[in-house]
Amino acid sequence: MTLNLTVPGHEDLKPRITVFGVGGAGGNAVNNMIEKQLDGVDFVVANTDAQALSQARAESRIQLGVKVTEGLGAGAKAAIGAAAAEESIEQIVDHLAGAHMCFITAGMGGGTGTGAAPIIAQAARELGVLTVGVVTKPFQFEGAKRMRQAEDGVESLQKVVDTLIIIPNQNLFRLANEKTTFTEAFSLADDVLYQGVKGVTDLMVRPGLINLDFADVRAVMDEMGKAMMGTGEDSGEDRAIQAAEKAIANPLLDEISLKGAKGVLINITGGHDLTLFELDEAANRIREEVDADANIIVGSTLDTSMEGAMRVSVVATGIDARDVQTDIPVPRRKLSEPLATTTSLEAREEPAPVEEAPIAASASHAEAGEERSLFTGFESERAAAEDQMEDIFETEAASDAVPPPAYQP
Repeated sequence: MTLNLTVPGHEDLKPRITVFGVGGAGGNAVNNMIEKQLDGVDFVVANTDAQALSQARAESRIQLGVKVTEGLGAGAKAAIGAAAAEESIEQIVDHLAGAHMCFITAGMGGGTGTGAAPIIAQAARELGVLTVGVVTKPFQFEGAKRMRQAEDGVESLQKVVDTLIIIPNQNLFRLANEKTTFTEAFSLADDVLYQGVKGVTDLMVRPGLINLDFADVRAVMDEMGKAMMGTGEDSGEDRAIQAAEKAIANPLLDEISLKGAKGVLINITGGHDLTLFELDEAANRIREEVDADANIIVGSTLDTSMEGAMRVSVVATGIDARDVQTDIPVPRRKLSEPLATTTSLEAREEPAPVEEAPIAASASHAEAGEERSLFTGFESERAAAEDQMEDIFETEAASDAVPPPAYQP
């Protein structure tokens, strides 16, 4: 393996954002963003269905679980989707390496999206990537079984992403009418992801009046639980308030609101005619809806094609933070760091004078189920050390059950 040790040039020192489409729904969402020419983003599509994968517009594709599925799909079984992702974990890590932020989009309820998305998200977290999940839930007509599987998938994904945005497909009926086609309805859901990603990336890569850096975005979205995305656009005299109102009231998202949000990212886009008063109006309208102590970060980008109009994009995080905080796992670690359990075992072995007892004797005592005899020789010398005795006991029991670590930290 060749290592590239060159220092990147200043032009390369910019945040790398990856959009990972998982399964059929995720692949369609990525195709929509590529069609709309979203800039500043790397696209990756992963699927167990080889036929669906061949229709992806993304250059980076991962055929998940060649041995498990043979390219025939997961059969709506989440366990197969998870096994396929685990089989292809090296390819997944290769596409995530070097990314600073990753949007993982998938449809919950099927096999690939439900099973593989949490595996991919966990890999991203262990690489230190800021991970945002954007998923859909099934229509009611798809049945209770598929909905239960979707809920299980959402619960699993919630534990391994920093921020999660849920779009129930049933909410598409709020915008659709009897003449709305199936394709048009799904494009509405895809637009939620497109506008959300665009709102975040534009703040960092497009020139503007108030530019933000990746650290600002991480401050709002890092380990914040449930979130919502909204975008509103309007023109005319009252465009600032109207655009902000539309951004707040996103009818497609899960039954959540800005109330109680702990972090808010606001992107206000307009042409050269955008005024300071309008920026103040839009930001204050959104501020009225969130927690008084929320971390609010406002940015403004310039789009010369929007003369006479303005767009407001909102990403609100930490909604119902008290409920979801317990679902967040231990803080992410780098893959290069040893597991905490390995470190604690090593630390416990140093002060323990276990080396004085022969190894063979220790093994024979363990096999006979007489672990307590390991410590009888130390009781006279350590009369008041009950806590240390418990540590030694736990260390010996662990070393008998688990082989020694393959590496030393």
